[in-house]
Amino acid sequence: MSRLLRNPRSIAYGPACELEGFLRLSLVNCPVALYPATSDAEKVSFNQINKNTGHRIKYKKVDSETGDEVESDDIIKGYPVDKDTYIEVSKDELESIALESTRTIEIDEFVPRSEIDPRYLIRPYYLVPDGKIGHDAYAVIRETIRDMDKVALGRVVLTSREHIIALEPMGKGLMGTLLRYPYEVRDESDYFDDIQDVKVTKDMLDLARHIVNQKSGKFEPEKFEDHYESALIDLINKKRAGQTISAPAKSRTAGNVVDLMDALRKSLAGSKQAAPAAAAKPKKAKKRIAGQKEMLLPITGKGSTERKAAEKPARSTARSRKAG
Repeated sequence: MSRLLRNPRSIAYGPACELEGFLRLSLVNCPVALYPATSDAEKVSFNQINKNTGHRIKYKKVDSETGDEVESDDIIKGYPVDKDTYIEVSKDELESIALESTRTIEIDEFVPRSEIDPRYLIRPYYLVPDGKIGHDAYAVIRETIRDMDKVALGRVVLTSREHIIALEPMGKGLMGTLLRYPYEVRDESDYFDDIQDVKVTKDMLDLARHIVNQKSGKFEPEKFEDHYESALIDLINKKRAGQTISAPAKSRTAGNVVDLMDALRKSLAGSKQAAPAAAAKPKKAKKRIAGQKEMLLPITGKGSTERKAAEKPARSTARSRKAG
């Protein structure tokens, strides 16, 4: 599928470093830098525009009662007590309780990876040695965690808030995952208590197991395809080429399944019929899509030099941003 190159100004210049500091295990420490391991920058995004003028929409902050625009200096935060009552908190008051970043990830304890509830996982980071020194200490900490098959739990301050971070080896480096606090995780009983207790027969389980076996495979994320993202790209390309967009026919949704055993048997039969075809001609895994900018049709005109420069990764230039 042909791809349309994004506006060069919107191309990310590499991940921004969120922390430059130290990783410490007791008396062993080394300089490190913390980088986000994921990004949504390559996803298609839209601006809101005025359909009559084609100009971008801008938002103003206005008083909900008077409708008058309010200057930024006159805006403070308020905690809602009830519908019309707020506890006002000034910027200075918030700064008085803000945690000062020590720029040090202090390892407090080690736990088995299997004991970390996946609901507590927030987002991953890459923790790398910062500079030419400290690689020996970094390797000692990494290999100790790897050898003991543990996850290191530490604390880090980002944007004035303290976070728990779980560190585990990943190849030559360390992956850090921010964890939620207990008050951020909802109790499953609030949702699961009303689920009916249903007795599943051995025949149903046997049929279901056969279906699972037919569909079993290896975890290969490079085969994942974001169908909606691809549809967005096709839509943009067609619009750019002046093609008329027609609404697709609505598909009918299946009704409730009455005979579960019959549905399982049909599912198993369908899996068996599909298996020989797949064996005769193995489906070649799709090449991993590098990013949105490669999906879009070439944009001719100004900015070609700027575009080439923008496509080069520049991790080192992003290290100036520090948290805290």
